[in-house]
Amino acid sequence: MAAQNCLVANDWICWDYVSSRSQELTDATLEHIWITGVSVLIGIAVSVPLALLARRGRHWAAPVLGLTTLLYTVPSLAMFSLLLPVFGLSAALVVTGLVLYSLTILVRNVLAGLEAVPEDVREAARGMGYGPGRLLWQVELPLALPALLAGVRIATVSTVALTTVGSIVGKGGLGNLIAPAVNSSFKAQVLTASVLCVLLALVADLLLLGVQRLLTPWTRAGGRPAARAKGA
Repeated sequence: MAAQNCLVANDWICWDYVSSRSQELTDATLEHIWITGVSVLIGIAVSVPLALLARRGRHWAAPVLGLTTLLYTVPSLAMFSLLLPVFGLSAALVVTGLVLYSLTILVRNVLAGLEAVPEDVREAARGMGYGPGRLLWQVELPLALPALLAGVRIATVSTVALTTVGSIVGKGGLGNLIAPAVNSSFKAQVLTASVLCVLLALVADLLLLGVQRLLTPWTRAGGRPAARAKGA
């Protein structure tokens, strides 16, 4: 009886809501995952060249880091309003905004990882005939992976939360359920969608932590792969 009446009683925990809206919850969750994943992947692709540009010197680092920090301070409503004439009310609008928000975290972490590569390792690689491109892809970026992946973890969790803001244009994943439920005081929907959002962030962080440990085993062993390259 209690389960049948929980919707009428507007309870916070209502399994009848979950079972009756399972498809709606699934669709919103999948959209949330898609928007988050695409945004983070594009953010990584953009942040690497920006970090390389910032590494060229202070005259590049200051504007790159300053711009990405400034973008992060722009309120989401203002950001989407600025992007609206270009993208319209589409998922691209939300993805672009989330990419811009992720840059302040990703660029700084990629830059920190690149700057942490020991100079003696670079010299050893150059002595072995490594050109700039090969040095970057086979030595510097692999050694920068711990910092880069740490940034990806932070950016992903942050993006999972920020994706809900996309509900203002109807492309917010679980946010599309949270926003109207808050306005109508639909407790079961607010709690269920919010819990799913938190679970997404936790699962994403754990998966990325596993990837980080898999790709950077030397961080647990206390060594570094560069030592092998140097001695080769």
